[in-house]
Amino acid sequence: MTSPESSPFAALTLIVAPAILTNACSVLIMSTSNRLGRAVDRARELSKEIEGTNDLSDPVARRRLAELGTTEVRSLLLVRAMRSRYVALSGFALAALVSLLGAGLEHVGSPLLSFPLQVLALLAGAVAVGALVHASVMLVRDTQLAVGVLRERAATLRARLGGGAR
Repeated sequence: MTSPESSPFAALTLIVAPAILTNACSVLIMSTSNRLGRAVDRARELSKEIEGTNDLSDPVARRRLAELGTTEVRSLLLVRAMRSRYVALSGFALAALVSLLGAGLEHVGSPLLSFPLQVLALLAGAVAVGALVHASVMLVRDTQLAVGVLRERAATLRARLGGGAR
């Protein structure tokens, strides 16, 4: 039986985990990018509707203006989430590269750099995880804002129809 230190699977494990997380980050970045695109499209649509209104004191215009403000906040949250996701992607990629480099150097008999590379890989992974958590918090806040706008619209429509029931 081989020891974990001499097993080629130990090095592969160090490399595969950050590589899988790097791929997952890429998918999350695409999803966040799509959300940002939809928010920007909604802001443009609201802007056109507001610009086409002569009376900005009209309740509909005021609601659109408030929704535009919420959409602006959502867009900023999504940009921050994207930035964090890119930091996470970079961190996981760095962790995979450093792990591969460390495993290679240790395999050829250069353990002197092993500990610093292990620390660097661990720090890169920790920063990446922190960035993912931060992005997730931003996305939860974005979702709360979007649902809040939806609830306000539904309440307004129910009131106009004369039925306050859900």
